Amino acid sequence: MLVQAYLSFNGRCEEALAFYKQAIGAQVGMLMRHKDAPPGSGCEDMDEVWQNKVMHCDFTVGDSQLMGSDGMPGSPPTVMSGCTLSIATEDLEKGRQMFEALAAGGNVQMPYQKTFWARGFGMLTDRFGISWMINCE
Repeated sequence: MLVQAYLSFNGRCEEALAFYKQAIGAQVGMLMRHKDAPPGSGCEDMDEVWQNKVMHCDFTVGDSQLMGSDGMPGSPPTVMSGCTLSIATEDLEKGRQMFEALAAGGNVQMPYQKTFWARGFGMLTDRFGISWMINCE
């Protein structure tokens, strides 16, 4: 059994993927747009803007695979609640770099700093509303 996070980017998936490539070295695997869905799937009724939006993608960060999409047109924006993605690193400076990159345009809840359990730890919500913790034990 495998549990994976599936992230909804409220129409900004492609922008988020580019950001995560730069910020934390994410690598995109598969990416399918609504226009790529087979006939009869219901996607052909979407307007041109949504035809080009991401219906599904997967991407890796380190050894972990995440999935995501733009969501669906007309759906209310999703807010990540009750869940945080956590990155563990052994490299203190790499942790700081990832934290600062993810924090750009976002909201820091706890600056990256030494704690009683870690050489470096910080919490933030990025510009896409995704919550992150960076931990260097």
